[in-house]
Amino acid sequence: MVHLTEKTLANLCLEASKKYGDKNAFSLFQEEKICSKSKISYKMLNLGARQISLVLKQLGINPGDHVMLLSDNCPQWPLSYFGIAAAGAVSVPVLTGFSAEQVQYVAEHAQVSAIILSRAMMAKFEEKSPVIPLVFLDSITEKEITVCIEGKEKTMPLPQPNGEFPQRKPEDLATIIYTSGTQGSNKGVMLSNSNLISCSLASLTVSKINTSDRILSVLPLAHSYECTVAMISSVVGGGSIIYLDRPPSPSILQPALKAVRPTIIAAVPMLIEKMYRNAIAPKLQSNKLYHFPLIRALVIRIAGRKLIKALGGKLKFFGIGGAPLVPEVEQFLRRARFPYAIGYGLTEAAPLVAGTEPQKFPFRSTGNAIPGVELRIADSKESEGPGGKYTSIGEIQIRGPNVMMGYYRNEELTREAFTEDKWLRTGDLGYLDNKDRLYVNGRIKSLILGPGGENIYPEEIEGLLNSSNIIEEALVYASEMGELIALVRLTDAAKAATDMMEQALEELRTWANKKLASFSRLSKIVIQEEPFEKTSTMKIKRYLYVPCRA
Repeated sequence: MVHLTEKTLANLCLEASKKYGDKNAFSLFQEEKICSKSKISYKMLNLGARQISLVLKQLGINPGDHVMLLSDNCPQWPLSYFGIAAAGAVSVPVLTGFSAEQVQYVAEHAQVSAIILSRAMMAKFEEKSPVIPLVFLDSITEKEITVCIEGKEKTMPLPQPNGEFPQRKPEDLATIIYTSGTQGSNKGVMLSNSNLISCSLASLTVSKINTSDRILSVLPLAHSYECTVAMISSVVGGGSIIYLDRPPSPSILQPALKAVRPTIIAAVPMLIEKMYRNAIAPKLQSNKLYHFPLIRALVIRIAGRKLIKALGGKLKFFGIGGAPLVPEVEQFLRRARFPYAIGYGLTEAAPLVAGTEPQKFPFRSTGNAIPGVELRIADSKESEGPGGKYTSIGEIQIRGPNVMMGYYRNEELTREAFTEDKWLRTGDLGYLDNKDRLYVNGRIKSLILGPGGENIYPEEIEGLLNSSNIIEEALVYASEMGELIALVRLTDAAKAATDMMEQALEELRTWANKKLASFSRLSKIVIQEEPFEKTSTMKIKRYLYVPCRA
């Protein structure tokens, strides 16, 4: 692990270059192999970042200016990210899934002075071409780069670094990340150099990335989870990250896993849930030995070993975050001794808040707060239960060096985000057990009040429905009359059996209601024909489907 004299991105890039030198930092999986021409060593990362910083300076970018970064994952993305930092500028990473309208809103709201983007992303500006300088990320070679100034493209040689570079302090703003949340919000989260570095250092106590690790990237770099916990932490620990040249579909993932043989993967629940539902669960059910209680544990253990083999055979850490994991899938992973770990976080915390090494946390928990972070449950009371003492459910609030500076150009929202004693309000509900391990119940804004004032957590009901083999995904909400409605998308197999579907859904509703408290029972299940629109971490955008209630 590198020793940092200052907690800044520019200092990290420099120190990693000194420590890891010619070791590979980033590369691209393309045409069923790791492309040798795409490889960027730690020495090249530092040199390239400083060259890009000089290009930005030539384009008129000064320390403190904002530079948008808009591209799919590739080795040039972290090169550009650290290049912006080396220029003393502030990065504004944007998810490529944002609409043209959203991208243009971010560019204007964040007051960006330049945009580093891939050519494919120019389509986002078809109706309104940016008048600020553009740098084409996919044109970067070891010797030259292509820029666009006032509508005219120009290929120029990369300048050679000399002299001093702008000095930024740990407390200085490093990045502004615009979230596209499940509640319809789109706010610019301001994170300092210290926020990012502190979070990445703390996350290494969970993932333990070192120079022998190969990380297969399957999440967008513009999301704080992939950017901090994977990319920045890998640079600190000296790991090697391999990016995919296309979205991680099964046809892309299978050859990549075989070639890369990753030791670490950071993913959202949907990836492992699909693998379980499509490949593991059917084989377990068809295995006669699985139905004998005395042998079942061995059958599950063997299935777990096969899953690790399918993921390349060398996996030591499979990080899951961004959304709740279906209980049935987690139960299998635990019994199979699969090296998974569930983390809890939010962009406003850079993002990791709680997480523990694989198998070192209880079922349904995210484990303890990471080093340096404090957790508390607002307005909670201590109670005694079967497992010992625990707090009652309340809002999760945090304090620590990873907590954001605030929302860009929105003082009112920033004030609302913090308590009077400066703890960050997460907007999530949860509780702590007697060992201060965190359990997350859902979003405050998603909470439904039952007819007698009971708290109903729709995420828990959705998890139950998602365990059915006929449901692809579900969303639960309360109608204007207060009835609980489940909006469900069927699996492909279920869609093919349309004649029996009405009866099957009624049977599912009856089965689910037997497992739910009386005040949480479903009145109706409605089929959702089109895929739900989701955030970058594959959480359903609830506000698009839940009717407003006065």
